[in-house]
Amino acid sequence: MRILVVGGGGREHALVWALRRDLPAAILFAAPGNPGTALIATNLQADPANGDHVARIVRDHHIDLTIIGPEAPLVAGLADRLRADGRLVFGPSAAAARIEASKAFAKEVMGRAGVPTAASRTFTAVGPALDFIGGHAEPLVVKASGLAAGKGAVVCATRAEAVATARAMLVEGAFGEAGHEIVIEDALEGEELSVLALTDGERVVLLPPAQDHKRLGEGDTGPNTGGMGAYCPVGLATPSLLERVRREVLVPTLAALADAGAPYQGVLFAGLMIARDGTPNVLEFNCRFGDPETQAILPALAPGILNHVVAIAEDRWRPAAATLPATRAAVTTVLAAAGYPDRPETGAAITIPDDVGGPDVLVFHAGTTRGPDGLLRVRGGRVLNVTGLGTTVAQAAERSRAAGTRVRFQGMQYRRDIAWREGSRAGAA
Repeated sequence: MRILVVGGGGREHALVWALRRDLPAAILFAAPGNPGTALIATNLQADPANGDHVARIVRDHHIDLTIIGPEAPLVAGLADRLRADGRLVFGPSAAAARIEASKAFAKEVMGRAGVPTAASRTFTAVGPALDFIGGHAEPLVVKASGLAAGKGAVVCATRAEAVATARAMLVEGAFGEAGHEIVIEDALEGEELSVLALTDGERVVLLPPAQDHKRLGEGDTGPNTGGMGAYCPVGLATPSLLERVRREVLVPTLAALADAGAPYQGVLFAGLMIARDGTPNVLEFNCRFGDPETQAILPALAPGILNHVVAIAEDRWRPAAATLPATRAAVTTVLAAAGYPDRPETGAAITIPDDVGGPDVLVFHAGTTRGPDGLLRVRGGRVLNVTGLGTTVAQAAERSRAAGTRVRFQGMQYRRDIAWREGSRAGAA
């Protein structure tokens, strides 16, 4: 089988790794890929946002299945473009991908479906937005409605902070086109949980839930990022809670999308805030595998996810189980560049010891490049993802941290407390 993974980040490296594990004889390609995917697949120069170019690659390389990693190509209609050519694709249509591309649209869908989420209002003009903020209780959340690389949600402790954030988005263009429309909503209390589900639009199979760490600093301090690490399994995610997520969030959302003429196929990612009473409130939906959640979830799974992906793409999926459970614990630590998230510094040489990997540690490339001199260098904000594996989350976390300390590049920053909540839970028990 000839399989193409579109994208070039840590998520895509993890996808290629899982495909190689599941189907060693497959011929794998990544477009554009990165120095990590180059070790286990063939990288092809491509702009994932250029649908015509990707379509030519699929045709010229006789690709049997394309898996689209990032949200931007999905939102731009890459899956539609390939399906129009009669190609097998795993990933939602542009219409269905609006569930991530527009937080305003997602709120409308949730409202029609009766999905629990924070009360909100949507604005495109700054005057009405500031009037609304003036009468809103503190704290509150201001979100860029469009794609903002995971950084467009700002929790504002005061109305003054919310006013400044709304102005930055609507007037100053802090998030570009993504912030031309904003959503202002109540701040929810609880614990965050990432639930990813495979779906053909009707049937749903849950992957092992994960917990992401968005803040740059330890103890969840500092600015929001695209994610500084993740782990699974999560003790908070009991079977009864996951059944509520399926019944109250995923199934009604998929039905509402189908009713809106946007049937969903691929991975639906629900970012949740679990309230003290157990209610799974939706913070956001994503239309693809999470990053960095995927770098923890896929290694934690037993081999076999490719069978589901192919069956969904071929419209013949009849899953026997409602969940794919974790068979081991996995913790991913993100090694980020100096200056991340605001102004990441690129170009620094990276040293990864040859013996840093092994059966209990995986290193996924995210923002790396190999220069003309052959040296591995920093190319983006989140540079590497170091995933530790173990029989417990604590063991996996220790392996992830220990391996991360052995990687070197100038200005490297990372959190040493990924999975800290799970440790607190274990201590309380």
